[in-house]
Amino acid sequence: MATTKTPRTRAKAATAPEAAAVTVPSTESTLYVQSVEKAMKVLTAFDGSKRHLSLSEIATATGLDISAAQRFTFTLSALGYLLKDPQSKKYELSPKLLDFTYHYLVSNELVSRAAPYLQQLAAETEEATNLTVRLDTDIVFVLRIVSRSVFNANVIVGSRLPAYCTAPGLALLATLDEAEVDDILARTNLVQFTPATVAQPRKIKERLARIRKQGYAHTEDEYFMGDISTAAAVVNQDGRAIGAINIAVPRVRWNAERDERRFADLVIQTAGALSARRRQES
Repeated sequence: MATTKTPRTRAKAATAPEAAAVTVPSTESTLYVQSVEKAMKVLTAFDGSKRHLSLSEIATATGLDISAAQRFTFTLSALGYLLKDPQSKKYELSPKLLDFTYHYLVSNELVSRAAPYLQQLAAETEEATNLTVRLDTDIVFVLRIVSRSVFNANVIVGSRLPAYCTAPGLALLATLDEAEVDDILARTNLVQFTPATVAQPRKIKERLARIRKQGYAHTEDEYFMGDISTAAAVVNQDGRAIGAINIAVPRVRWNAERDERRFADLVIQTAGALSARRRQES
């Protein structure tokens, strides 16, 4: 059985909401450019665990030799995506990388349509509201409105959490067929983050069956202790999730008899409205 671990939020670049349903090009193709892959490895070496990295640390993290690491860091610095400290000679990510986040957010149809709905939910509940999308085995926060009582201020747009033990992730997984779920769970590191985490594939699949029947997912203390979340999926015309709406509440503000059904109805209605609009516009 997996041991209990303290969760660590990962902030990585998000991709389009429907990317999970799109065929990923093979790295074996003759069109595949390995130098682009290596450049991306250099950028993703800055995973949040360290703000500054030396050239040797970058080489170790990427598997590149020192010469190659030097060429890629020089090029990325020249393009403005890395900054080099003249004293320590260490590198850090440049704010220019936020251009990609900005362009994603302003050009993404679901984000722009969901924004007023999340604002209304936040005003009505006075709790944190989120829009997430699936990125392989994880979920990514692409829109987040926090409240005065927000439980975890470290979760921001771009943060990634595992799908199998978060309410938005479970809501997204529940719209997939059994083979897809099996594949995702097989490639997921099913960690027991807290004593409440459901990390056994059989139990996760049983849970997904219940979520399909009730129309929403609900988790308590499964990734962050003290965090309670209720979510529903936004689906396309084929019934596949393209995103999930959730409301997150700190336990100190939670009243099960009053809140679960109320918040479930709110996320179901909001996700349903976004799904209906998408179907009408398709």
